[in-house]
Amino acid sequence: MLQANWTSVTRFLFLGFSSYPKVEIIVFVLCLLMFLTTLLGNIILISITFLDSRLHTPMYFFLSNLSLLDIWYTSSALTPMLGNFVTGKNTISFSGCATQMYFSLAMGSTECVLLSMMAYDRYVAICNPLRYSIIMSRRVCLQLAAGSWVTGCLTALVESMSVLQLSLCGNHIINHFTCEILAILKLVCVDTSTAQLVMLVISILLLPMPMLLICVSYAFILSNILRISSVDGRSKAFSTCAAHLTVVILFYGTALSMYLKPSAVDSQEIDKFMALVYAGLTPMLNPIIYSLRNKEVKGAVQKLLIRNPFGTILISILR
Repeated sequence: MLQANWTSVTRFLFLGFSSYPKVEIIVFVLCLLMFLTTLLGNIILISITFLDSRLHTPMYFFLSNLSLLDIWYTSSALTPMLGNFVTGKNTISFSGCATQMYFSLAMGSTECVLLSMMAYDRYVAICNPLRYSIIMSRRVCLQLAAGSWVTGCLTALVESMSVLQLSLCGNHIINHFTCEILAILKLVCVDTSTAQLVMLVISILLLPMPMLLICVSYAFILSNILRISSVDGRSKAFSTCAAHLTVVILFYGTALSMYLKPSAVDSQEIDKFMALVYAGLTPMLNPIIYSLRNKEVKGAVQKLLIRNPFGTILISILR
């Protein structure tokens, strides 16, 4: 079925930002900087989480999973675009497009679930501190992380297959810089109601429902924090949640605007801009947000870089 419907299309052509030739070079430079910063920041975060025993906690275990997701997602979304800009081809094969679409969906879906698991971790840490190590045991953390990955990968497979079985009727021009599923749907020349229904159901499962879990978790957290009499205690409790809340707002705000916007709003240029934020800016900011005011992370980074010839310069920047 899949091969029969797609044989007329072997390669796709990206329009990208070709309508704005003067902007293309700026977009390329910004995307390259975001990509390199994302790789560097998240690789450092994963490394220090693995190497520093003080960071062998559930919070940093989930954070390292988030960093891995960000690296994978940004690589799948931005690497082909950067390569096409350098070569000037702006094309991608059918198999490459299908693979890119699947991994982008899988990583994004997994992050939706993982962020809700991280909210649950913060809830247990603040509302049940004496039982934290028992509730959030290594086995439980592994199960929650594995559940997030499996859920994301399976839902992405369902979404991808619902689109790939449709007929494109020879249309191969994608008005985007990546094989984003909504952009692919616009190439289809048959009824897409089933695929759109599948996407709507999965979007509701992976966006509003995890957000509800996050909101409920933070409602209990806020209620518990307000009962703390010490100002320092309140400040410390708020600081442990501030980074996660910031990431949640950035991620879900962008995702909701992309996948649950009203059908009357249909601007491809806005979609491209939001996709850039979703694929480049948010993954780049995650390690910065989590380390900017986190003494544990900054101390671990300093310890990791202390033997590096450029360690003194980097440490001074971190300070």
